[in-house]
Amino acid sequence: MNEEPKNQIKDLKKIQRRVLGVLMEKAFTTPDAYPLTLKALTTGCNQKSNRSPQSSYDEGQIQDALDDMRQDLLVAEVFPGGGRTARYRHYMRNKFDFSEQQLAIIAELMLRGQQQLGELRTRASRMVRIDSQDQLRAELQSLQEKGYLQANGPLERRGIEVDHTFYLDREGKTLGEAPPAAATPDAPAASPVSTAPAAATVAPSSAITAVADHTAVEAV
Repeated sequence: MNEEPKNQIKDLKKIQRRVLGVLMEKAFTTPDAYPLTLKALTTGCNQKSNRSPQSSYDEGQIQDALDDMRQDLLVAEVFPGGGRTARYRHYMRNKFDFSEQQLAIIAELMLRGQQQLGELRTRASRMVRIDSQDQLRAELQSLQEKGYLQANGPLERRGIEVDHTFYLDREGKTLGEAPPAAATPDAPAASPVSTAPAAATVAPSSAITAVADHTAVEAV
């Protein structure tokens, strides 16, 4: 049996990214509570910490997103232990050839959007250990080569930001090249400063004439 081709999905709706991000995050951080119920998943999507932007999805919206992704085999509805309550799990490992570190990185970027490397490593390491900035850059480079990561400059440059590429075209979320550091503003030109006082002290020609006439009268 041929293995299913991977890395075929290139974009996802905003709510789908949030749902997948939460499923991946909770699978790493709270495995005892995973797979998630619809209620727990909705709460995870709307939680205040580690989410940007904040959302207020209801269970109906989350269910619609799950149903759409079930058709693409990105998520599945399961009933662990023969329970009656449906739970949901992701199948990102089946659809993409990402390492565990890369799954954590993508999850974090789906939950918070573009980030600098230092903060990304800190947050992703809550899910999977990333030992150094060099290891992070290696994982990012691999994701970039696969077409799932964008950056606003070379990964070696200090202060650059990275983001995932699952955005829809109409969202306009392409990272441009980071601008160079702003140059120090030039000092004001000297000529206006030096000439302004001089101009202020020059008397009008009519005044000079009046003074000359007055002096002539006194001389007489």
